[in-house]
Formats: sequence, structure tokens, C-alpha cells
Amino acid sequence: MPRDRLTPARLGPRDVLHVGSAGLRSRPMRVVLSALGIAIGIATMIAVVGISASSKAQLLQQLDKLGTNMLKVAPGEDLFSGKAAQLPEEAPGMIGRIPGVEHVGATGDLKPTVRRSEKISRSDTSGLSVKAAGEDLLKALRGTIGAGTWLNEANGRYPSVVLGSVAAERLGITGPGQQVFIGSQYFTVIGILDPIPLAPEIERSALVGWQAASTLLDFDGHPTQIYERSSDASVESVRGLLARTADPQNPQNVKVSNPSAALQAKAATEGAFDSLLLGLGGVALLVGGVGVANTMIISVLERRHEIGLRRSLGATRGQIRIQFVTESLLLSGLGGLAGVVLGSAATYAFAASGGMPWVIPPWAVGGGFAATLLIGSVAGLYPAVRAARLSPTLALQSG
Repeated sequence: MPRDRLTPARLGPRDVLHVGSAGLRSRPMRVVLSALGIAIGIATMIAVVGISASSKAQLLQQLDKLGTNMLKVAPGEDLFSGKAAQLPEEAPGMIGRIPGVEHVGATGDLKPTVRRSEKISRSDTSGLSVKAAGEDLLKALRGTIGAGTWLNEANGRYPSVVLGSVAAERLGITGPGQQVFIGSQYFTVIGILDPIPLAPEIERSALVGWQAASTLLDFDGHPTQIYERSSDASVESVRGLLARTADPQNPQNVKVSNPSAALQAKAATEGAFDSLLLGLGGVALLVGGVGVANTMIISVLERRHEIGLRRSLGATRGQIRIQFVTESLLLSGLGGLAGVVLGSAATYAFAASGGMPWVIPPWAVGGGFAATLLIGSVAGLYPAVRAARLSPTLALQSG
């Protein structure tokens, strides 16, 4: 009659968790140091992806606010003479009649310089320019006034000026009512613009009314920049008509560009170097994994007596393997969780300092944490197998 075979007791999930965490609870300092390597690797990866995503989100917000439906028209060079071409005086009005065009604003470059007072040398321009500006320029640019008011038919005929944000800063103008020296007379500042990312040349300019520029600053009336805003659906069709409409006799001398293309390209290339930085984070993660493996091997050597005792009391090799793999997973998981928190905090600090939205892609958090568990499994596999192969008798004798 066959004897009944003894079957080892089965370990439930709670038992596995309790046994696997025993080694961590008994050596807290070693746990912290070992998990730190994993945490640094994951924090680096989360921060790299999060900062890149936050920067891209900010650019996309700017594009949504400023729009991608603005085109800029400027004179090029005359193909025959090689000299700078001129746009006709009627060009802004003709462009405004193109179907789909909503707003048209124009500027004209002026020779006089803008200075804080007549005491300052004419050669000291501070990198600023003076431009004649049409009344609809602000609508076409979707610009806003930070202080004061914009040029209109009434104040545009008098010596009044609106300063771009950079121009006001360099001239030391803090608000409307102050004066700057343009040409041979003082102009009263009636407004200061907020930054306009799609037109940085406007930010560095002093803008006077079209009529005042003609009567006071010898402006010839030819625009040098025309900003056109059309409906989103009409952008491409309007682009094809702009050169022929602005200068019907010499369309080849007209340049048409999209100022928002620079922001679009920047948003598209945002994260171009992420692969390199992610690689560095991956190296740090692997170094952390080696540290976990080293910790687990040392743990096996130090706990040989415990392993032998458990084996002699009926624990199977599989249960010993599960115990040490679980311990490795817990160690890596703690490091991964700390890394996610640290990486998220670093991203938040960076986004807050730059006024950016805080964006962390869910795949980065999930993928990073999954990577830590994979590292933990691989790092704990060899020590677990080594622990399971220990002879109970020899293990007890070594203890």
C-alpha cells in the first residue's frame, strides 16, 4: 500500500509579501542606499520627458493664442538692378481685398533714431528702430497694450509714439506720458506693447502714426513690412495671391513668409535631444540595478542560516526563489516610486519657474515604473536561484 506523499504548504500572496519584506525591514539603511540608484535613474528619465513635454505644451499654447494664420509680406531685391525693391503704397489696401483676408497691418522703416533725450549721441541706437505703423497693425499681430493706448486716426497725426516691450525697457520708459527724442523733436509715449513673439522686430521698435511719420519724419509712404491675418481655411490660397496682389508689376520682388513657422519648427523639434538624456537616465537605472543585484547577493550570503532553517522546515526551492525575487522587486519598486516622485517634483519646479504648464506623459510614469520592476526581476533572479540551491545541512552548519 503506497504511503501518502507530503505536500509543502502553499504561500499565499500575503505570506509572500511578508517573507519578501523581512530582509528589507531588518536592513533599512542598505535598502535606502540600494534604492537610491534606481530612484536617480527613474527621476532622470521622468524629468527629461516631463520638462520636454512641458516646454512643448507651452509652445503649443503660444501657437494656439497667436495663431498660425498670419503671413508677412516684405520687399526683396530687384532681380535686374540688384537693389532693394519697394512695395507700392497701395499694397496694404490691395491685400485687404483678397477673399479670406481678415486684417492687414503695415509698418514702414524710418531713418531717424529713437533716444531718451537729445543729449544722447545719434549713434547710440540701443539696437532700436523707428517705424511708421498703420492703425490695424495691432489687430493683425493679435498684440495687446500693456499700458496706455494704441495709435488711431486722432493721435496718429501728432508727435506720439507707442513703444515695443523691449524698446521701452532699453529706453527706461515705465509708462505713458514720458517722452523720447525722435529725429529732431520729442514724441510723447502714449502706449507700451506687451511682448509679441511672432514679430520680435516690433518689440524693438518705436511706432509712430502713418500720417505723423509722413509730416514729421519724411516718410515716403512705402510699407516695408505687411502683416496679413486670414481665416485658417484660406491661408494657403491667400499665400499664393499675396505676391501678385502686393506688387502686380513685379511679383518676383516680393517675399512672403509665415512668422509662426519658427514656433512650429521649435515645437516639432522639442525633445530632439531627449534620446541622449534618456540614455543617460537608462545608464543610471542599470547602475541602480547592479546595486540591487549586489545587495541581494550579499543578503543571500548573510542569511544562509535563515535559508537553511526554512529549507529544513519544509520550504521548497521555489518558495525560496519567490522570497528573494519578491524582496528584489520590493526594493526596486520603492526606488522606482521615489524616482517618480523626485522626477515629477523636478519637472514641476522647472515648469513653475518658467511659467509653463506642468505636463508629465502617463506613458513616462508607467514605462519608468515598469522598467524598475523589470530591473528588479532580473537583478533578483540570480541571487534567488543561488539561495534556492543552498543545501539545508551546509547552510545550517555555516550559520
